[in-house]
Amino acid sequence: MSTSDLVEAGIVGLDDNPPPINIDKATAYTSPGPDEIMSMNHPITDFKTPIVLDTGSGLVKAGFADQDLPTAVFPTVIGIPKYEEIMNGHFERESYIGHEAQHMRGVLSLRYPIKNGIITNWDEMEKIWHHTFQQLHVDPEDHPVLLSEAAMNPRENRQRMVELMFEAFSVPYAYVAMQAVLALYAAGRTTGVVFDSGDGVSHSVPVFEGYCLPHAVQRFTLAGIDVTLHLKKLLQEQGVTMRTSAELEIVREMKERCCCVAQDYEAELVSGGPASSEVYYTMPDGQVIHLSTERFRATEILFKPELIGRDHYGMHESIFKSILHSDIDLRKSFVGNIVLSGGNTLLAGLPQRLQCEIQKMVPIDLAEFVRVTSPKDRDFSVWSGGAVLASLPSFASAWISEEEYEEYGPQIVFRKCF
Repeated sequence: MSTSDLVEAGIVGLDDNPPPINIDKATAYTSPGPDEIMSMNHPITDFKTPIVLDTGSGLVKAGFADQDLPTAVFPTVIGIPKYEEIMNGHFERESYIGHEAQHMRGVLSLRYPIKNGIITNWDEMEKIWHHTFQQLHVDPEDHPVLLSEAAMNPRENRQRMVELMFEAFSVPYAYVAMQAVLALYAAGRTTGVVFDSGDGVSHSVPVFEGYCLPHAVQRFTLAGIDVTLHLKKLLQEQGVTMRTSAELEIVREMKERCCCVAQDYEAELVSGGPASSEVYYTMPDGQVIHLSTERFRATEILFKPELIGRDHYGMHESIFKSILHSDIDLRKSFVGNIVLSGGNTLLAGLPQRLQCEIQKMVPIDLAEFVRVTSPKDRDFSVWSGGAVLASLPSFASAWISEEEYEEYGPQIVFRKCF
């Protein structure tokens, strides 16, 4: 997708600070483009609104490309009954998905088919996608489907995603797009560095004119689940023990409600500041948990992984390394267009701390140009960017059609999805 296509559609401007997305998606997806793809029988406009599936380690976000936000959002979790001999008489299903699984977590064994952004259990993933289409009340045979993928997704996984869409769900068209590129589109840009951090994986991804620069992508080893686990450890030091997968979900919710990022970690530890003010969290059983320094100690590992024994650089250094590995002529554009994406970046104080840390690292002549953009709904940025892309008339030729899949097999994903 070229910049000219996005400019023509009104998604980005030609200036250095592009405006927010501005596109009438309700009509765009039905408007034939100049290079509209034709299948043997039907053009893409003969089908219903494209569906966008952003399947992350923590959440599934799914909806229609003509909407502003996803219609279905639920945890990427599947629950299997712990006690089959007891539950057979009381439960009708062998597994429960999403919110149902979390609601019944006390009697279920929770499983997560995506680890570190990579699908590891395809049978469970297929069940979750079946559940997704049910939640949307659609027959996937009637809708093109755009899927997101994490940076550094294994080649075989890309093929399997396309294979499942055509073989198991009989979709008419499919496409696989990189999450970071979609997040950049949602922010109204085609060039920048995206720091995408969800529950299971984080990446720093430089993108130029809508294309990822793979040689400069940095995988950051920590993500939301690591903050959750560290908070769990800090709670154990208080005498609050959380052992089961169900209890880990409680810690995750506690993190999302109570944790923040300190602007000056050492000062907060010594003298106490805004980040160390005490807050309270009420457990499902009524027990009240007091949190003070734990609020920012849990999140500090994102900047200092050595606090949990990880021999790795911090998130700010990950972004800086991506910029350094990029062409020198692009660096000014990149430092001025650092875009945050993913639920783990919603932590209060994180954008400000990140900008401050990066300004300290870059050369003095670039420090004033450093801009960290934190879109309001950045936990949905990838999905929103997918909706924008799927709505463009000029994107019609990019879709993989059912006929192309039948002719070339799942390897077609490498020819059409960049």
